[in-house]
Amino acid sequence: MNRFWSDAVKRSTPYVPGEQLNDPTIIKLNTNENPYPPSPKVKEAIYRALENKLNHYPTPTAENLREKIANFYHLNKEYVFIGNGSDEVLAFSFMAFFLPEKKIRFPAISYSFYPVYCNLFHIPYQEVSLNKNFTLNQVDFFDSDGGVILPNPNAPTSILAELDVIKAIVENNPNRVVIIDEAYIDFAAASAVSLIDQYENLLVIQTMSKSRSLAGLRVGFAIGNPELIEALQRIKNSFNSYTIDRLALAGAEAAIEDTTYFKETTNSIIHTRNWMTAELKKRGFKVLPSATNFLFATHPSYAARSLYQQLKIEGILVRHFNKDEITQYLRISIGTDQMMEQFLEKLDTLIAEKRPLLSRHTSL
Repeated sequence: MNRFWSDAVKRSTPYVPGEQLNDPTIIKLNTNENPYPPSPKVKEAIYRALENKLNHYPTPTAENLREKIANFYHLNKEYVFIGNGSDEVLAFSFMAFFLPEKKIRFPAISYSFYPVYCNLFHIPYQEVSLNKNFTLNQVDFFDSDGGVILPNPNAPTSILAELDVIKAIVENNPNRVVIIDEAYIDFAAASAVSLIDQYENLLVIQTMSKSRSLAGLRVGFAIGNPELIEALQRIKNSFNSYTIDRLALAGAEAAIEDTTYFKETTNSIIHTRNWMTAELKKRGFKVLPSATNFLFATHPSYAARSLYQQLKIEGILVRHFNKDEITQYLRISIGTDQMMEQFLEKLDTLIAEKRPLLSRHTSL
């Protein structure tokens, strides 16, 4: 360690993102990106923004985008906060609502950025074990000392907790903030945003990266009681008043407005997800029930790590997590039908040729 490093740097263990290989021939099914381009209206809006005032700072309050998101959810814009991707919104939320002396709770199998933030901001935490089928016991999240954060649907397991479960957790933490991280909710059923008016301690965080195809623009948002939103604004403005640039604002506004395109692409992904689930099951895979744009699957005969490595050699990237409870699972993003057909073709070839796909009982 360098002698100039602060204590925060020394205790940090950075998040490791999915591989981003600079090879156009690779089929990327490892980072849960939307396989479809953004709405054509997004490109038009960005071109218009390019022609106007890039020499001026963007709005620090993102009023127009906040209002459009609020309208989409039938709320007032004071309920909406905008950030530079949902990861930034999450980081601000950890600083705004969680305390260094109070232990928070989140699932033991969950978004791996949560412990990164806890270590960085000196927040103690408890990783709550899930059931054997990867569902959560709601009572395990009741009466948390410092607060709760849950990804719903969960990542990487893809499983959705119903709104009644979310309500119970929020109601049983009346003096602490409960954050529901809904990166994938548009591929699922009802959002916890529908509960916002009932609970002042509920904050819902979403992203434009997945269902809106804007991973490259980095726009995320939070929805909650205006006093929670004010806390996020205070944290943001203590770092950088202009976190969202003019092009991202223009593109995000257009994406929110084009509800027809949004519904078409999300429905296409859901249709492909359901088809892929059936196809993998035909091949002997166990696939967890998915409410996301990815599948979490395991095979009784083949080691997941070996499958991941062999698929990579064949030009297919999926995600493998080197964590005991899930080391035999692969996370497979849903691409277009053509991408998924190519994936299945390569998978069938590996199995048919009996490549060195080690038994899951073999030491790796």
